[in-house]
Amino acid sequence: MFLRIPSQEKVTSEKNNNYVLRNRPKSEKFIDLGFKNLTIAMSAMVAIVLFAIFIVVFVESTESMGRYGLRFLITSNWNPVTDEYGAFTAIYGTLVTSIASLVIAVPLGVGTAIFITENILPEKIRDLIGLMVELLAAIPSVVLGLWAVLVMEPFIRPLLILTYKTFGWIPFFSSEPMGPGMAPAILILVIMILPIITAISRDSLNQVPIKLRQAAYGVGATRWSAIFNVILPAAISGITGGILLALGRAMGETMAVTMIIGNSNNFSWSIMSPGYTISSMLANQFGEADGSQVSSLMYAAFILMILTLAVNIFAQWIVRRLSLKY
Repeated sequence: MFLRIPSQEKVTSEKNNNYVLRNRPKSEKFIDLGFKNLTIAMSAMVAIVLFAIFIVVFVESTESMGRYGLRFLITSNWNPVTDEYGAFTAIYGTLVTSIASLVIAVPLGVGTAIFITENILPEKIRDLIGLMVELLAAIPSVVLGLWAVLVMEPFIRPLLILTYKTFGWIPFFSSEPMGPGMAPAILILVIMILPIITAISRDSLNQVPIKLRQAAYGVGATRWSAIFNVILPAAISGITGGILLALGRAMGETMAVTMIIGNSNNFSWSIMSPGYTISSMLANQFGEADGSQVSSLMYAAFILMILTLAVNIFAQWIVRRLSLKY
């Protein structure tokens, strides 16, 4: 397992450029070997912790798995009195809020990254926007949740009511907004994942070689043609990885979503109505759960882990494919 470290190395003499040999002291070899073993141990620790969490959640959920099976995924009953549990409402809320927030945040995040990196705005304005994005990422989720409840939701309610009156015939807008619901939760998730998409997209765009940009302008491409046809394709693998990382964050966000989503287990297709996510359901009910309810909550947590694992595997696959393509 250990790399063989040579006892001697070549050093260039400044006087005549001849190579001389020197013996490496044992203390230097010991430090190298210790650093190597430390990095291996730290890397293994991450895998061990993740595997231990997975095993504990799986073992604790086996009771509900045996009792409800796959029916747990397609039913919405959650009644501790009759021991009837189903997580379809929470699964639907998790997927809808995460994907909808991603649809809104991706154009905003990538567009902001383009404006910051491509010298479209003056440098002072670009630096100010970059600083604001970084500060947005530093705001605690509970503070964002309070802001969503007290400020954002009352402010956007007239717009949601107008959307309901105009598009109420569509199932996704078929319920009248009365307060907290999935729509405000989607918007607060947009705010939370926007810094992730912007920061990673900005770094990916900055990694595009300057020669590639100059070559695009050299053949007569306009600024926007160079951005969309050369620069973005060159950075697409990194941008896609950031987008899928933001999706994983949105699926696992707890506190802010719990405060604004309404926490209702009554299933509705409409994003205007109160709903649930798996994370918010765990935060609300785990403290008072006992008996089979604990196992059912662990079953829901196991489903969330599988969903996030699938997102990460898909992210690795698509980033590899895009890297090979571009």
